[in-house]
Amino acid sequence: MANQSERLPKFRIHKATQQAYVELSGKRFYLGHQESENARRRYHTMVAEWLANGRRLHVAPEAITVKEVIARFWIYAAQYYRDADGVVSHELENIRYALKPVKELFSDLPAEKFGPRALRAVREKMIASKLCRVHINARIGRIKRVFKWAASEELIRGETYHALLSVDGLRCGRCAARESQPIRPVPQDHVEAIQPFVSRQVWAIIQLQLFTGARAGEITIMRPVDIDMSGRIWVYTPARHKTAHHGHERKVYIGPRGQEVLRTFLQRRLDAFCFSPVEAEAERRAALHARRKTPLSCGNRPGTNRREAPQRKPGEFYKVKAYRNAINQACKKSGVPSWHPHQLRHNAATFLRKEFGLETARIILGHRSAAITTIYAEADQQKAIEAMLRVG
Repeated sequence: MANQSERLPKFRIHKATQQAYVELSGKRFYLGHQESENARRRYHTMVAEWLANGRRLHVAPEAITVKEVIARFWIYAAQYYRDADGVVSHELENIRYALKPVKELFSDLPAEKFGPRALRAVREKMIASKLCRVHINARIGRIKRVFKWAASEELIRGETYHALLSVDGLRCGRCAARESQPIRPVPQDHVEAIQPFVSRQVWAIIQLQLFTGARAGEITIMRPVDIDMSGRIWVYTPARHKTAHHGHERKVYIGPRGQEVLRTFLQRRLDAFCFSPVEAEAERRAALHARRKTPLSCGNRPGTNRREAPQRKPGEFYKVKAYRNAINQACKKSGVPSWHPHQLRHNAATFLRKEFGLETARIILGHRSAAITTIYAEADQQKAIEAMLRVG
């Protein structure tokens, strides 16, 4: 039996007047005399438009507000921004942050009146919040994307969206927004300093990032089933990755050193994640118990002081945020300046470009363009210095 929400509205007859009608979203629409051809035609047209609009009545552009546009977009985005296996994309969170100042400033404004001046006002609020220029430009681009969707759904007129396109991005040195610091590779001694303060799982992820140049989110979801171990070089195909929605394939190549790190984490189900926070927590508790000096006859026994329903439980795999937090806490304990996982990718990029050239680095890092690899890899200034010494 069809779900109540999936049933089509019926072609109904008002017995007293013999008028045909249909009820859409709780509102009744009369279609004319029941025997007229026009009544059936209007019925099919109205139901088709209602279904195409997400089982909602079409709202005139001048009647819909900014907050209504955002609410409708969010219903669409919650389904659209998902990976192939149904996992919600991080882009949804980025859009939420981008729309926050829009709702704060112009929530009740008719969407048709949200023009370039309003968008610049939102941008000024972002500047006042001390966001960097590049980040602000990215958020403004996401806001424009929301209004592009609204125009495609005929919630606003196309002219409203095209007017927003006239707002150019902030330019370096020509605006009040601060500039972000370029991401640099992490000094190797800063990486090694945190080893005693992280779990063996986190340390393995760190090493694999250095050896493969993979993104943190690609390593944390690694499973034995995703790794082809038939050759001398193992080939890991992540179940999901940053550019999967573009139809791009991602291959991560794992050499002998990476294989040695990974080997101890492969003794599990083929579809289980290699790096498990549950395992890490169990090992941490076991280590604490091994160092215990209080006799078992005194104090708490293992497991007796655990909450039955803790607010947070270890997950099946490390989320990038949890992995980053583990590194940040270890940096504080070891006394080295804080660094983040993405810098490890820059370490690998710089080494690969220096030793094997830009094209090899591009392939290993999974970039579609060498221009992107150039951003990641630090320029080898020593070669320029040696060249000038020879030239004079």
